[in-house]
This record gives sequence, C-alpha cells and structure tokens, in this order.
Amino acid sequence: MSGRLVRKAGTAVVAAVTAGTLLASGTAMAAPGPGERLEKRSVPKLLTDLQTLYRQTEEATERYNGTEEKLRRQQEQVGRLNARLAKARVALHDSRGAAGRLARQQYQGSSDFSSYVRLLLARDPQQALDQTHVLQRVSLNRVETVDRLADGEKEANTLAASARKALDDQLTLAERQKRERDDVQKRLGEVEKLLASLTAGQLAELARLEAAGTAEAQRKFVASGALSSARPPSSAGNAALRYAVEQIGKPYEWGAEGPGAYDCSGLTSQAWAHAGQEIPRTSQEQWDSLERVPLGELRPGDLVLYFPGATHVGIYLGDGMVVQAPRPGAAVKVSPIAANPVLGAVRPDPSAEGMSGYRPPVLPAGARDGSDAGYGLDVAPSP
Repeated sequence: MSGRLVRKAGTAVVAAVTAGTLLASGTAMAAPGPGERLEKRSVPKLLTDLQTLYRQTEEATERYNGTEEKLRRQQEQVGRLNARLAKARVALHDSRGAAGRLARQQYQGSSDFSSYVRLLLARDPQQALDQTHVLQRVSLNRVETVDRLADGEKEANTLAASARKALDDQLTLAERQKRERDDVQKRLGEVEKLLASLTAGQLAELARLEAAGTAEAQRKFVASGALSSARPPSSAGNAALRYAVEQIGKPYEWGAEGPGAYDCSGLTSQAWAHAGQEIPRTSQEQWDSLERVPLGELRPGDLVLYFPGATHVGIYLGDGMVVQAPRPGAAVKVSPIAANPVLGAVRPDPSAEGMSGYRPPVLPAGARDGSDAGYGLDVAPSP
C-alpha cells in the first residue's frame, strides 16, 4: 500500500465513535482477540477495535515521520562532512606536494654551510645578514609546511572517521524507517480487513454512534468553560489557518506533507511553513518544543494536540472547531475540537500580537462532511 486504502464508489463511510467519548466512559481499548469471530462482536466492541487499530496506526505514522525527519537531517550532516573531507584531502595533497619539494631540496644539498659560518667568512657582513634573514624565512616556511602536513593528515583522518560514523547512523535510520513503514502498512491492512468484513447495518450503526459520541464530547468540552475567550490570530497564525482551510477536501495519507495529501502533522507543519515559520514535523515534537497555551486562551492558528502521547494534531479555527487531517480514508476537514481527547495546545509564535480587523476564512462547501474522529474508510461491506 502507498498509504491510501482502496476506495470503492457507492459504499457507506465507516466511522467509529470518538476516542474522547470512549475514554470518558471507561471503555477498554483492547485490540481484537486472537481467533475472535468478527460477526460475534457487538457494535460497541467493533468501535473500540477500530479505535485501537487507528490509534496504533497513527502512533506508528508519527514514529515514521520522526525517523524520516532525523534521516533527512542525518543525510545533510553526511553531505556536509563529505564536503569538508573533500576540501581537507585537497589541502592535504597540496601539503604533501610542498613537503616533497622540501625533501628534494634537502637531498640536493641546497645549503652547504650554516648561516653562522657564512656570516664569519663573508666579505660583506650586511649582505650575509640579509642572506641569513632569507634563509631563516625559508627555514620557517619549511617548519610551517611540515606542520601543515601533520595538521592536514590529522584533520583528514578525523573527518573521515566522522563521515564513516555519520553514514553508519544514516544507514541505521534508513533501516529503522523501513521497519516503521512496514509497521504502518501492517496496521492499515488490519484496519482494511476489519472494515471490509462489516455489513451495511453495522456501518450505519457505527456512523450513528460516532455522530452521537462527537456531539456529546463537544457539549461537555464547551460546558467545562475551556473555551471561554475569543481572540484574534497573529498575522502568521491567520496565514497558517487560511492555508489549512485551502487544503480542505484533500485526502489523508500517512507520511504525506502536501500538496496533494497530508497526514495530521504534515498539514500543521506545512501550514505554518507557508506562513513563514518553520515548526517541527511531528505532533510529538510540536507538543514538546512549542510554547503551550491554556485552552481558554486559544486563538486561530494555534495547534491543538490529542491523546496522551500527542499522536494527533489539528489547527484551531475558532468557535470550538479545528481543521485537521483525521485518519486514513478521510479528508482534511473541519471538526469539533473535542472529536478526539484533547491533550493541550501550543502556539508557534507566542510573542506575536493578535491582528486587528480579523475575519475568519470562508469555509468551502462540505467542510464538515465525513468522520470527525477520522475513523472512516470507503470499503465495500460484506454481503
């Protein structure tokens, strides 16, 4: 699989209830038991199974993204070291050439008497002193040539060792990335197999339960007072948000960062990059490195993180809504902020002032269509 699962026209969109509702109710998040018959599972059990599989898939996706970013940085490091090593080897070659010329001069006996003896025998002491000065300069240049050769060999050896280690690290990361890619594909295959086994009735019940769960989770979240203020975004936050809105309708694809498809952190990192500010690639890094803000102080453009491990992220739209790339099989869309269990929020530009005269972006038609929790796939149900 390339990251998108097979879509079949004319089928129902499969959905699972929001993670926030399931967690709040204390429902266990256990993966399907070995040998457990699909047709014997209750719809709530199917929901938790789907939730577990999708969450595991997104966790694996963010691990893959993190390794991919480390690999990119490692490749740049290898390139820099190789460039420095090439320059050091050229300089070493030149130093060896100069040292060779020095050795030949010494072998040919270019000076038979010491400068002191020449000074004693000279008819013109001043001329001898001048010659001695020249000889001292030549001697100093010879010492410098030998020193450059020694330093050059040391630097070249050190850089060669560093380049070899950096390349080994790169190969290790590449192998880890391959394992993580295989892990994502395996988990997506498990999701596809489960969804393809469901009947039309099960699909309809799943969609109904998801809608009810999302609405209840959002009602409780708003009632808690967590979103008690309305603030205008910064200029950069406004630009990031508008970029995200322009991506609505584009498909989720794991590991993707546009322009045709996105995963959750691919969307948020690219939105802020287009606003002129680079932020980390993965949701975990965004949570760990960006400044956190209370939910009551959210402003459009801020990033909302989800789940205890910060494995999902969306960009705050305002009025309790986010723009997000939900899960495989879904598309970038507008969702209630509590469609997934909220961990917290971060702000990429905490020192920037809110802009004046802000107007929210106009949303395209169908911006809220589809699964809010992102557990939907277009898969033909079993008969």
